[in-house]
Amino acid sequence: MTRPLVFATRNPGKLRELRELVTGLDVIDVGEAAHRLGRAIPDVDEDAGTFAGNAIKKAREVALATGLPALADDSGLEVDALGGAPGVYSARYAGPGAHAPANNAKLLAALAGIPAERRGARFRCVLALADPAGPLGDEVITAEGRCDGAILEAPRGSGGFGYDPLFLLAGRSETMAELPDGEKSRISHRARAMQAIEARLRAYCAGS
Repeated sequence: MTRPLVFATRNPGKLRELRELVTGLDVIDVGEAAHRLGRAIPDVDEDAGTFAGNAIKKAREVALATGLPALADDSGLEVDALGGAPGVYSARYAGPGAHAPANNAKLLAALAGIPAERRGARFRCVLALADPAGPLGDEVITAEGRCDGAILEAPRGSGGFGYDPLFLLAGRSETMAELPDGEKSRISHRARAMQAIEARLRAYCAGS
């Protein structure tokens, strides 16, 4: 029987998106893995300076802790006028343990007075698949995706999570949070990273 794939997250929004992208696989998050294994799984300190570094570290550590193949993502928002910030600090932009409203408020304050033409931004995602105890050994499979847009002066929409209500998609009139159900799963940075890694991921899970 195919082993479960552990998605190295405790974020229900990310887990939901991944399950929509890789239907047919037994995808569980860290909490479910801990429940099935009957033991706690420690959080991974995301202290790398790049999205790829954090994704690889999370995938390796969660795979080692569970004995299962682990897929990790590190993703975030890069804003041109802020020199690429918040970048790898996107989830904790307003401080450790900060939630989306605080992060969004800090972002809007940082961009106060910045004209629309200088508010260009992109979401970036790196996915990493690791399975040190399995056929992959020390190898890690990675892929990257991005989604371009701009930061609005006020949030719009109630869907998605994180910075989605502030992110106006390039060439469109909607924010990420205003997309119809399922569309984000087709065009987001995470979706594009998954499209780049999906064939190898499915082949690995089928053979492992």
